[in-house]
Amino acid sequence: AMDYERNKALLLELQRAAGTGNDRCADCGDPDPEWASYKLGIFICLNCSGIHRNLPEISRVKSLRLDFWESNLIEFMRNHGNLWAKVKYEAKVPPYYYIPKSCDCMVLRQQWIRAKYERGEFLDTQVCQDPCSAGSREGCLWKLGKGRRQFQKRQFLLSAREGVMKYYSKESKGPKAIISIETLNAMFQVEKIGHSHGLQITYITEGQTRNLFVYHESGKEIVDWFNAIRAARYHYLKTTFPNVPEPELIPRITRNFAKEGYMEKTGPKQKEAFKVRWFCLDSQERNLIYFKNPLDAFAQGQVFIGRRDEGYEVRDDLPQKVWVKKKKPVITLVTPAREFVFICENDRKQREWMDALNRVITQP
Repeated sequence: AMDYERNKALLLELQRAAGTGNDRCADCGDPDPEWASYKLGIFICLNCSGIHRNLPEISRVKSLRLDFWESNLIEFMRNHGNLWAKVKYEAKVPPYYYIPKSCDCMVLRQQWIRAKYERGEFLDTQVCQDPCSAGSREGCLWKLGKGRRQFQKRQFLLSAREGVMKYYSKESKGPKAIISIETLNAMFQVEKIGHSHGLQITYITEGQTRNLFVYHESGKEIVDWFNAIRAARYHYLKTTFPNVPEPELIPRITRNFAKEGYMEKTGPKQKEAFKVRWFCLDSQERNLIYFKNPLDAFAQGQVFIGRRDEGYEVRDDLPQKVWVKKKKPVITLVTPAREFVFICENDRKQREWMDALNRVITQP
């Protein structure tokens, strides 16, 4: 019992020790990790420990507080730790490779952990792939077809050198679409697509936002596609903006929507009936895009959101002369051209949308 308490105290002391990196999860950066891999010598959070538990050949986990720790394991943890592991297992992470955080979906976190410890993809011995060759990929993905009813196998081709992504159907001789890497974006959308490997690809065609919803049965394959798209985008940005410093380029490689969800909107005369629409807020492009359904291929429209000093504003009341039958929370988005009126499901959603819109209005 004395050993148990003493070793637990030593372990918790190690977890808090300055300069070790042990105070944050070695894999997703979450603060105060409560678990550890005694085979790798790292401190990890509860969520990441679940992934490690499925890799018994390379990792074995215990709770810092609930399990008994032998003295030799404490010594092993002391000689290793998160900073040591980072230097070893993340020696050569390419700048375009997406490093997941705790809020990211399971497949991203899973493949990051497997890439590091199981496949040793970023060890010092590995040769760093240049983004142009890393941004070239060919293979099949399941793509949501017209009418949003079923997924069909489609051949995809990505070429950073040509600056395009194409996809083909069995019937088509030429590509069904040629997508410029300039407007290409990819984000994981697990809940929306209804698949744990669901990826949403967006691009601009003829001035309109276009969505492709895809997945692959293999987690490794879909994450490899995601990082290949990021490599192609990184190559494009480095070539197009050679003088922009890297820390400014990295966040622009791919992006998630700042907020998504249903609201009701009325037309420009503000006398039309309110209709339910699915809204996506793209804070980087400063656009509020709306669709009839979440899985629609094309947007029905979009609203540009400028800065406050340009006359943009978000209010929680109605413009004069506008009357709403339902007693539900409203948002008025004021732009120099017109006022957009939205109805939210409840007060919490209204607050969340207003906060998200205000963040775009106040960003430089």
